[in-house]
This record gives sequence, C-alpha cells and structure tokens, in this order.
Amino acid sequence: MPDASVIKEMFEGVAPRYDLLNRVLSLGIDRGWRRRVVESLELRPEHRVLDLCCGTGDLALELAREAPCTACDFTWNMLTRARAKSASAGRPIALACADTLELPFGDDLFDRATIAFGIRNLESMSAGLGEIRRVLKPGGRLAILEFSQPNRGWLKLPYRIYLDRLLPAVGGLLSRKEAYRYLAESIQGFPVPEVLVDLLEEAGFSGTRYSRLSGGIVALHLASK
Repeated sequence: MPDASVIKEMFEGVAPRYDLLNRVLSLGIDRGWRRRVVESLELRPEHRVLDLCCGTGDLALELAREAPCTACDFTWNMLTRARAKSASAGRPIALACADTLELPFGDDLFDRATIAFGIRNLESMSAGLGEIRRVLKPGGRLAILEFSQPNRGWLKLPYRIYLDRLLPAVGGLLSRKEAYRYLAESIQGFPVPEVLVDLLEEAGFSGTRYSRLSGGIVALHLASK
C-alpha cells in the first residue's frame, strides 16, 4: 500500500495544475463519471453527505447541488482550491483537513459517503472502509469511483500505452512527472472490481454492486451499511 507522507507531498505539489490535467487527461469525460455518482446516491435535501479524498472539490460541488456536503482531504493545497471553487460557484461546502483513516466525526452521522479516485491511495484500504462505515448511519450508502482495467479487448493495448507513456509524458510537461508515473502504476496495481466487492463485504458493507464505465476504465461501486 502507498506511504501516506509520500502521497500527501505529491498531491500538495500537483495541486496548482490538478484540474487542468484532469480535463486534459480524461478528455473531459470525468464530469460524466461524477454525475453518475450523484445520480446513484438518490440524494434528498435532508441528507448529510461526506466526500472523502475530495481533492479540489469537483465531486463535492456536484453533491452540494442536492444536499449539504462535507468534503475532506488531507492536503491543504487541494482544500484551498476547493474553498475558492465553492465560493465562486455560490455552493457552500464544509471543508475538513482530515485523513480517511482517522475521521474527526462521530458514529452514525452521514446518510451518504463518496470517495472518487482516492481509495487506491489509502495506506490501509480495510481501515479506511472501516472508518467510512463507522461514520455512516445504518442504511447509509457509500459510492466509490475508481480507475479500473478495460473489459473490452480492443481497449487493453491503447489503455496500456496511455498509462505507460502518455500519462507520465503529459504530466511531466504540465506538472510533476513522478506523480503521474505513480498514478499509472497505482491504476495498474489496483484490485479488479470483484476484489473490491470482497473488501467491502469484509468491512461489513452489504448490497455491494458495481458497474463499469467507459469501457471498464472506471468502476463505480455502491454498498450500504
């Protein structure tokens, strides 16, 4: 599993170009992925939502359209950008500088929780899932959006070339090459969706299911407490 101090330093460094690179490297389809997360949660105005590893707040801002949202990240540079985007959009989100492995919230507090492109960066996935389950209310729902491997044969070679060559090259031009090399390696080393289902069930979640998006390069997992 990744070293938290290394991950924190890396994301502090890439924060200034993080949004630009997300748009360039995903060709803008990351917006559609986040919309799928919001739709899957069936939010109501009375719900309390927790967005973990929130980065610069893109998903939190989408969630805040539907219900009050608290966004957490352990990287100050990301949170300052999330705060600026929240003010600009006129959509308030509560912000907390916190590690997903040690959340500063009481038990059974949130109706919904999300983590997008962050769970593979946790030092302990099982500990993180345990903390998320702790702060969810009984019946609360978790949505995990994470990179995966294509399930369509014709996509596998182009995707491998993209991860091995294009991603570090573009990341190196616009930000830190080593960060985007890590991104490629962490995607290729992340468990397949079926394994994440097992980890969720081991952490005490139920009703776990997943769907593949964009030819399988991303997977959306849903589970309940």
